Amino acid sequence: MRLYVPATFDDLDALTVTARGARWDVPARGAHAVTAELAAALPDEDEESREYEAFLAAADASLVLVVGRATAVPLRVVVTVDVPDDAATPAAGETAPSGVDVVAVPGTKVEAIHVDEPAAAGDVRAVLAAVDAGDDEALEVATDRVAERDLLWYDPTEAQDVPRLT
Repeated sequence: MRLYVPATFDDLDALTVTARGARWDVPARGAHAVTAELAAALPDEDEESREYEAFLAAADASLVLVVGRATAVPLRVVVTVDVPDDAATPAAGETAPSGVDVVAVPGTKVEAIHVDEPAAAGDVRAVLAAVDAGDDEALEVATDRVAERDLLWYDPTEAQDVPRLT
């Protein structure tokens, strides 16, 4: 099963990278995938469109991770991995139709890494400021600005080369 795992830069630091690829001890956590629920919600879409929707949901969930960690680099990160089908179950509670709960899967091959460009940090910081201020209107505006940004694609061998904020 292809998973789009919401992450932070701390997770990128945990990858084992070689010239041939990267491996990650995927921790037990929520992720996103093309689930039966997502397919039912998007019956007229093809598989690629459903994968993109799952990816976007993971990007949104990454923003939630960043907001929840005061010391996190203010950029979204999504790590794409393939895991055995039995490593993921439908997410408990209210979540996007692509939501799954993943058991820990050590030594998983990383397929791709997606990260906001450094210029997105200002928009992510605006989300953080709106959350801190309890300003729902500013939060909606800032979140929309972040959602409009595309994440950049990196080959797993480039994990250590992803631009970092100083």
